[in-house]
Amino acid sequence: MAPTRGPSFARYVALGDSQTEGIGDPDGNGGYHGWADRFAGLLAAADPGLRYANLAVRGRRAAEIRAEQLAPALALKPDLATVVAGMNDVIRPRFDRDALLADIEAMFTALTAIDTTVVTFTFPDIGAVAPFARPLSARVRTLNADLRALAARNGVTLVDFEPVVAATHPAAWDEDRLHLSPIGHDIVARALATTLAVPGADNTWREPLPPVSRSRTETVTTEFRWTVRYLAPWIGRRLRGASSGDSQEAKRPELLPVLA
Repeated sequence: MAPTRGPSFARYVALGDSQTEGIGDPDGNGGYHGWADRFAGLLAAADPGLRYANLAVRGRRAAEIRAEQLAPALALKPDLATVVAGMNDVIRPRFDRDALLADIEAMFTALTAIDTTVVTFTFPDIGAVAPFARPLSARVRTLNADLRALAARNGVTLVDFEPVVAATHPAAWDEDRLHLSPIGHDIVARALATTLAVPGADNTWREPLPPVSRSRTETVTTEFRWTVRYLAPWIGRRLRGASSGDSQEAKRPELLPVLA
């Protein structure tokens, strides 16, 4: 018996922040590829007529994604949309859980109201990825539980990355530990493809990655280099009230063919 394939899609729109934009996955031309681009490619392999827009902008919090990206997304009349938001809210000292959930649910309800298939996902434990973020682990777990409830209540498809061991493997994360690496972006793309039963997709994205072994000296050197190169500048931007997304625009604001 041939495997059952999922629904076909003609218009896919991605909403989100730096992860959806693709930071951490260079495209070789000065820009970024990312899981949404990769996922669109997998969809287009099954449905060559697919058109794809990516409205995500790095640094955006959920309220900003709702304010800046939701209306343009609705105007594009997608039959498939991914909505990934919340991590930039979670890592801020002033975290308003109720406001965050209200913004995410508003995006869910607006998109599903026009018969869009909406996909979202939970987040891996960032405390297992970046030691400085361990105090935020409980906050991430709570957000994940909230996302599961919101998705169930609004008929949104959810991919649960929290229990997946590969999602916190060092190889899945960029050197800055804030963004996925090409391997991580590939895992997310294949996970979404499997969830939507895209032809050719399978569960290999769940397979554990090879263990990493470092000496104490290597660990200390790596932590020092990361603190100087990434943590200090990040703190500096927060103190100045600046964002990595200042003056940035969506990289793919219009629905365009995926395949040449």
